[in-house]
Amino acid sequence: MPPLPPVQAPLALSQVLGQEKPAALLCDAVASGRVHHAWIFQGPQGVGKFTLALAFASLILDETTSTGLTGDLAPDPDSRVQQLLRSGTHPDLTVINKELAAYHPDADVRKKKQTSISIDVLRHFMLEPGTLAPSVPGKSLAGRVFIIDEAEYLSGGKEASQNAILKFLEEPPARTVMMLVCNAPEVLLPTIRSRCQRVTCASLSPVAMNAWVKQAMKDGRLNVEPSQLQWLVDFAAGSPGAVMRCVETGIYTWWQRVDPMLQLIAAGKHSVDFGPAMAEMTDQWAKAWVESHDNASKEAANRAAAEWMLRVLAWFWTKRLRGASDNAARERVLRALDAIRDCEREVDSNVSQQFAFDKLAAAMV
Repeated sequence: MPPLPPVQAPLALSQVLGQEKPAALLCDAVASGRVHHAWIFQGPQGVGKFTLALAFASLILDETTSTGLTGDLAPDPDSRVQQLLRSGTHPDLTVINKELAAYHPDADVRKKKQTSISIDVLRHFMLEPGTLAPSVPGKSLAGRVFIIDEAEYLSGGKEASQNAILKFLEEPPARTVMMLVCNAPEVLLPTIRSRCQRVTCASLSPVAMNAWVKQAMKDGRLNVEPSQLQWLVDFAAGSPGAVMRCVETGIYTWWQRVDPMLQLIAAGKHSVDFGPAMAEMTDQWAKAWVESHDNASKEAANRAAAEWMLRVLAWFWTKRLRGASDNAARERVLRALDAIRDCEREVDSNVSQQFAFDKLAAAMV
């Protein structure tokens, strides 16, 4: 069994760009000296929910957290807790996601396709250690923190994983805080949602997004041509995570290929290559993902690729809707957007993606 991967080093709460309001809410909670035992960090994908949760964890795990000369709440950067957090080895901070199955001691669990956060993962990495005393002694607001990333993968309300979370919420261990980071909190049980404090993160403003781009270019995380960067920022709509995912997976090359075909469709002409091209690109993306991730699910990768493709198409038509000059043009765009939503439902229902994309291409004309 491989050793657990290190946890990402947290930023200071004041360094999380574009989320000033939720950060202020978290600061108020810390300043009160009473931190709720369960939180949901919700909002669009890639806007900093997980980053904010990590920053919050760094405050409540450290007894040195206090208000400094600047008026900001922050821990002593040289404290033992902060050193452990920077190295990614703090024993009382655990990040749980569906990929954590690969580090489970049971070989049968490790072999399973990573399509959800299973009860086996929750038991081993949260429910059992959550009952133990913290490894790092001190008088911090929290002794242990569990962050469940992409909590929508806890599956539906009847799944054992969500019921286990509910029991954990109803009888929380002392000084244990759980944070659910979720793009779609509506998939969680109402009884889970009602027991959690909510932190809502919004898409970044143009000013905050520009600041993020400058910093990412400066530190080397983002290195693209100006023409590509302009498209990425426009497409991402205030989501730094979407920019990085597009760069990592080559989604800009999808745009370069589908744009001419979309222009034909927008002019009322059918493109016979459009459906097959979408199916080919998403299939190649899914295969590459599975090959580079142990025990990744091809079915889940297909669905993820289709979601990104449909997001590209929706972006194209939404821009045209804003510029529609008459009712006929507006109706054409709305018809295309309806077709995209229909295709999304078919993909979610495991309809053949080749069939779904061919049908979509015909419906958009």
